[in-house]
Parts: sequence; C-alpha cells; structure tokens
Amino acid sequence: MNQKLVTKKNGKIRRLRELYPDIKCKVFYQRDYLNLLVKYGLAEEDEEDELPTPTRIPGPPQVIDLGDETAAG
Repeated sequence: MNQKLVTKKNGKIRRLRELYPDIKCKVFYQRDYLNLLVKYGLAEEDEEDELPTPTRIPGPPQVIDLGDETAAG
C-alpha cells in the first residue's frame, strides 16, 4: 500500500482517538484484509510461502446464469 495513504489513515485514526477517547477502533491494513480473505476462503493460498499472503485483492464475485434450468419444473 502507498505509504502516503497509510500515513493519512493513521492520522485520521489518531484524530478520532483524540476527539472520541471512549471509542475503540482497530486499524486494518491491506495485508490484514488480504490475510482475512485467505483465512475465510475468499482468496487462493500462495503455495510458495508457508504463510499464505495474496498479492492482490480478488475481483468481483462470479455470477453463474442458470437460465431456464430453474424455471423448468
């Protein structure tokens, strides 16, 4: 992820914590999100590494058109 964007995100979280100290928040970075995708089976594991870390965010879900098969009955 672009370091400039990470710095901006961290600044927003810092400001949120200053303004609302009672609110608990967890920051998720891209690597955290991608690891969750692998953990819950939404992305394929990388077989080369012991710890699977995908290199990209997967595209939109695939839609399968069943056509007339569901209407027949």
